[in-house]
Amino acid sequence: MRIDLTGKTALVTGSTQGIGAAIATGLAAAGATVAVNGRGEASVASALDRIRAAHPGAVLLAAPGDLATDEGAARVLEDLPAVDILVNNLGIFGAQPALDITDAEWRRYFEVNVLAAVRLTRAYLPGMRERSWGRIQYIASDSAVVIPAEMIHYGMTKTALLAVSRGFAKEAAGSGVTVNSVIAGPTHTGGVEDFVYQLVDRDLPWEEAQRAFMREHRPQSLLQRLIEPEEIANLVVYLSSPYASATTGAAVRVDGGYVDSILP
Repeated sequence: MRIDLTGKTALVTGSTQGIGAAIATGLAAAGATVAVNGRGEASVASALDRIRAAHPGAVLLAAPGDLATDEGAARVLEDLPAVDILVNNLGIFGAQPALDITDAEWRRYFEVNVLAAVRLTRAYLPGMRERSWGRIQYIASDSAVVIPAEMIHYGMTKTALLAVSRGFAKEAAGSGVTVNSVIAGPTHTGGVEDFVYQLVDRDLPWEEAQRAFMREHRPQSLLQRLIEPEEIANLVVYLSSPYASATTGAAVRVDGGYVDSILP
């Protein structure tokens, strides 16, 4: 299967590193014009350089702006008033005892992980409907359903994304625009390495620490390893393509599998 997204413009939020950077790279490799987003101009410029180094012919745009704020979103929308593909990847996570999570933290997680995506969907969906083509995706998590005891505020936001994506899919019904969420499992990024070492012995070598984390904190995984960002990106690129025209309102899994699955 050869996916060709030539002529399509994509915005990937939070795409200067990790899963977002892998998605931006995958979409660029498929021929899309890709707007890379991060809070600062320097981080965005660095990400653009890395993607160009991997794919010299990539067509890339800079879209700096803090999407968790009205001002940052307005800046991005001014620079990029229309897109064909919107990947809502922006998100924060971290371990914290449930009873220690403050009201401010609950609000911050909701504003970054959920409201930023809703804001962009509200801005871009009408144009997609007018053109009778579009792809909107939300990068959710297995934490949406199997809520981690150590970060229930994060799990709450990912559950919310499942509801948001399903609702906007209904809003886009019959328009040629598809709206889906991607249920990602524990993924190997720099931020996740830090998170893993919050929960296991910091003196362990990474490979051993990774196995200990999966064994102790994600024992239900069939994959029994962290997922690589490119594995998430592969699914996102497919869902962004014409091949996925009949997939909408779905929560599509790339979570490594579960021993006794309760996920959709």
